[in-house]
Amino acid sequence: MNSLEQEEVHKWFDEYGESILTYTLLMVRDYQQAEDLTQETFIKAYKNQHKFAQKSTVKTWLFSIAFNVTKDYYRKKHPLHHYLGLKMAEKDYKPIPEQIVEMNDQTEQLYRSLQQLKPTYRHVIILRMLKEFSTAESALVLNWSESKVKMTLKRGLAELKNELIKGGFTNESFLR
Repeated sequence: MNSLEQEEVHKWFDEYGESILTYTLLMVRDYQQAEDLTQETFIKAYKNQHKFAQKSTVKTWLFSIAFNVTKDYYRKKHPLHHYLGLKMAEKDYKPIPEQIVEMNDQTEQLYRSLQQLKPTYRHVIILRMLKEFSTAESALVLNWSESKVKMTLKRGLAELKNELIKGGFTNESFLR
């Protein structure tokens, strides 16, 4: 790769690195692992920059890579959990210290409830609601049809609402 291509990847990292880090952190719940997966995302982007056909935005392409890197991590780390769609035990839930300070009780409850959802629901809710991807962009990232994104989001939000109610969440504006 020439220095111009390296500069381009550095610009991508500056623009999207933090957003991809928070996405992977919400998925794996381990800051160090999220950093590693983010780094792996940008290494893959660097190595495959020539394959970026610009059929989507750079952001969508990078999140597609992050999604696949995270999926591969789960496949390798917990193959049985991955294939059976089982949820990870929550006993090791520990937000990052800076996040604890910033989180109010309801934000923390939202985060905990989100972690209780199966990965497909979590992925689509994070992309659509937290990262504000369009349905079309989310479909590209997840390699799903737009109708699957819409249906999974609808079901995921219903499950999230149930988890929030179970946890005593009281923000009526979110639950509508």
